[in-house]
Amino acid sequence: MEYRVLGRSGLKVSTITLGTMTFGGLGDFAKVGASDLKQAHSIIDLSIERGVNVIDTANMYSDGVSEEMIGEILNGKRPGNVLISTKARMPVGLGPNQEGFSRYHIIRECEKSLSRLRTDVIDIYYMHEWDGITPLEEMLEALDTLIKQGKIRYIGCSNFSGWHIMKALNASQINNYQRFVTQQIHYSLEAREAEYELLPISVDQGLGSLIWSPLAGGLLSGKYTRDIQSQKGTRFAEGWTEPPIRDFNRLWNIVDVINDIAQEKQVPAANIALAWLLQRPGVTSLVIGGRTREQIETNIEASALKLTESEMKQLNEVSKPALLYPYWHQASFAKTRLSLGDEVLLKDFIE
Repeated sequence: MEYRVLGRSGLKVSTITLGTMTFGGLGDFAKVGASDLKQAHSIIDLSIERGVNVIDTANMYSDGVSEEMIGEILNGKRPGNVLISTKARMPVGLGPNQEGFSRYHIIRECEKSLSRLRTDVIDIYYMHEWDGITPLEEMLEALDTLIKQGKIRYIGCSNFSGWHIMKALNASQINNYQRFVTQQIHYSLEAREAEYELLPISVDQGLGSLIWSPLAGGLLSGKYTRDIQSQKGTRFAEGWTEPPIRDFNRLWNIVDVINDIAQEKQVPAANIALAWLLQRPGVTSLVIGGRTREQIETNIEASALKLTESEMKQLNEVSKPALLYPYWHQASFAKTRLSLGDEVLLKDFIE
């Protein structure tokens, strides 16, 4: 297992992170998976044995059951020096203060997560979604207080826009608050929007990037093709709509190239999609989940796979995002003066 430094911290994380959205399976989360305690225990044990040192969850996953299961399995212990990351911000009830960045909500949810996880400290605490109502200074001061109290160690954001992240980093600097060290974002061969702003910010501002849904909800796993019959049993067939697929013809073109390379290298197709991500700039770790030990083991194997320059080029070409404004203009007139952050998106367009 490879370990990479998380942003501008001194913390090293495995390039594979275990995602636990499938633990519990309450409500809509049953469409993704419903691992019971025994299955979850087996998956956690396997991941730690293979060198995974981050277990990721959220207070909202199955109404807190995911956190409870992790807490029961680890029981206050950290085998393999495992790190725990969780999240807050999403609605967790019907009251007016049951969501958001308010000091009230963040501190209360942090303490509830600590209790469910049976731990004294959360290693990485993510703000799960943007809140345009609460002042960022209130959020950051609450998180800074939790760090000083020893209840969390590092903070991150998830699903923010580029300007949201920059505004938060600026507020941290001005007020001398702890800054985000990482973000958790959606990114895959099928969905490369993160290359417009989020990954350039990671490269330029020193943020880690943990990637959720790196296999596009399983559609890049190699199990599904253009044949509609092969798509039965997917989370999308069950009514799950995240992440959205806007162009299925483009998706299957990408899958065709993934499958061709996988067949040539004699490895699972999922490993190709994951290895591509780990060789992209700004990427720190991939959050992978699964319903079985076999799925987890296959995904973990991707951490050791290296794609050739030719293979990367094939995958880049078939999945290349459209250049929105101002990026098409920059590709023409700024190409001689690009930073490493700019090159995350533009490099493939100017070579």
